[in-house]
Amino acid sequence: MYKSQSLPYGDGAERDPRFADMVRDLRLPVTLFLTDRVVGPGYGRFARLLSVGAGLQNHTLDHTALRDLPYAGQRAEICGQRDKLHARFGVRPRLLRPPYGLWDATTVRAAADCQVRALVLWRAVMTDTRLRYAHGPHALRPGDIVLVTAGDDDVDGPPLHTRTTRLLRAIQREGLTVGRLEDYL
Repeated sequence: MYKSQSLPYGDGAERDPRFADMVRDLRLPVTLFLTDRVVGPGYGRFARLLSVGAGLQNHTLDHTALRDLPYAGQRAEICGQRDKLHARFGVRPRLLRPPYGLWDATTVRAAADCQVRALVLWRAVMTDTRLRYAHGPHALRPGDIVLVTAGDDDVDGPPLHTRTTRLLRAIQREGLTVGRLEDYL
């Protein structure tokens, strides 16, 4: 059993310039899940995070809830974003974080057809002030995936590097470490 947490980040991670320094200085293994509609043209804002070691994965083209979409729509969302990320960065994402955590059997089929190896769900979210748990015990456990959000809805909250520092302290208090998501899935 491994004693690590994985830290997936959303599209807003590049908005805090000190976050990239933190990733570089701490060699923090983070994974970015990008949505084309949110990221915008060129993806240039993410180059620095990728250059300091952040992983890059799929979060669909338009951040549409996949569950209950027909197969063609789900496949277009997943494969379309895979292709855009490959064209821009030369990598083919193998992980998919379904928007809002919503998925169904069709999502699994469409994702497999787009060469996705695993759907990434999470048990806890680091909000602007605290850890919020989706289910189960309200304490970190080995293997938990903790989503760190950085969207427009928390623009008045503390910057991403501050939230990440709080999360790292919570992980350390539990005697855990941070692991690279791609190494476990």
